[in-house]
Amino acid sequence: MRFVLSLILGIGLVFTVNAQAVYEDERYVPETDPLVLKKLEEWQGLKFGLLMHWGAYSQWGIVESWSLCPEEYGWCERTKGSNPQDYNTYRQEYENLALTFNPVNFDPEKWAKAAKEAGMRYMVFTTKHHDGFTMFDSQYTDYKVTGSKGIFKNHPRANVTREIFNAFRNEGIWAGAYFSKPDWHSEYYWDPYYPPRDRNVNYEPEANPEKWQQFVDYTHNQIMELMTDYGKVDILWLDGGWVAKTPKGEITEWYEGALGEQNANGYLKHRIVNQDIKMDELVEKAREQQPGLIVVDRAVHGKNQNYLTPENRVPEKPLPFPWESPMISGGGWSHTFNAKYMSGHKAIHLLVDIVSKGGNLLLNIAPGPDGTWQQGAYDLLDEYAQWMKVNSEAIYETHALAPYKEGKIALTQKPDGTTYFFYMANEEEKAMPSQIVFKSLQPSDKAEVSLLGGGKLKWKKEGEGFVVTIPSKWQKNPPANYVWVIKVSEIN
Repeated sequence: MRFVLSLILGIGLVFTVNAQAVYEDERYVPETDPLVLKKLEEWQGLKFGLLMHWGAYSQWGIVESWSLCPEEYGWCERTKGSNPQDYNTYRQEYENLALTFNPVNFDPEKWAKAAKEAGMRYMVFTTKHHDGFTMFDSQYTDYKVTGSKGIFKNHPRANVTREIFNAFRNEGIWAGAYFSKPDWHSEYYWDPYYPPRDRNVNYEPEANPEKWQQFVDYTHNQIMELMTDYGKVDILWLDGGWVAKTPKGEITEWYEGALGEQNANGYLKHRIVNQDIKMDELVEKAREQQPGLIVVDRAVHGKNQNYLTPENRVPEKPLPFPWESPMISGGGWSHTFNAKYMSGHKAIHLLVDIVSKGGNLLLNIAPGPDGTWQQGAYDLLDEYAQWMKVNSEAIYETHALAPYKEGKIALTQKPDGTTYFFYMANEEEKAMPSQIVFKSLQPSDKAEVSLLGGGKLKWKKEGEGFVVTIPSKWQKNPPANYVWVIKVSEIN
């Protein structure tokens, strides 16, 4: 360990900057299960999904779970409660939020309908975050949405995970279960005898194998509840990449940085702890119940990370493996009072940018403590709905095509060779130009060229590319906002 820490101090600042790039370029182990490969290919064609962070913490409008973690990061700051300077008082008041959580206006069918109209084809819901509060009726804890002392326990829709899964599946949307591997409420992870030191287990698993096995069993049991009692589950989306087996001499690589995070002085703010959760065994059991299940053991290098998840950002270039970008739509990951949502222009450009690089967009919307979405979330999804009504064929079941993007033009292609050219208008650009020039690719002599939502276009070859002429009727009245799509049936 002394050698490892010396290495960190010596090259950490440089390596941390480049860690994500290395992670994206090299750290992927392909799946071999044919059912999973088929499912993964289908998932890559879905392109657009919904992520929802929701828990008792939404009552305070704070970042999910992290204020319980005694690390010196801004997202761990304690700002609510009667005495946020006293950790023990704060933690008790935070956990008491479970008693007052009462989302009486919970209406998942409304959410699912809005998501479907926006063009979302899969959904990932936080069944349990790091704080350990389960949003399903787990028999292994009373710290849950149906807890015996909670005021929501007798509501007919109290088992919110089941209600959400059913509502979205009824709209033809895939169901995905987010599940946090660390559990800061469990006595098997944060033993009450010791104070928590950081995000990790607060005892040494290798020195306390029986206690650690209790935590492994607890985690497996809860996940298997989700795999057996909640209908068809398409994706198991695991968070907390620091909970992983760390062979001696290696450093677990996870999304905050391959060598861990550092403060201004270059020292780690948390430890690296070997936390073997027996993931291979768990995945095998899960797939016995859910054949073809996509597993995303986030940021843990190995065969159980079926796709990668660069968080709240878009890679600079296409990646050579399946990936999605989880992105905040407004406020934070969890509910933020009076959240400001991204503009329609930014939202549509975001989707096109990700899809043209071969990825999927997983857009986060955070329900509030009463069980409703803010109007801004519905307004944003309506922007997607209006645009997708015209242009969705250029999004679904497509792949990236070099050169991916040239100036304001992005590209996608169907397996049959149909190619789409996205003209990404500037924010102030409301009218289409009279001509659009494409420099890198050229239609075949037999190709049909058309404007999605419009009709056939005249075009001519120019160098290695081509030029299309936009009739004045569409210049003044474009078929969609923000991005206009030219379809070419066949390219050379």
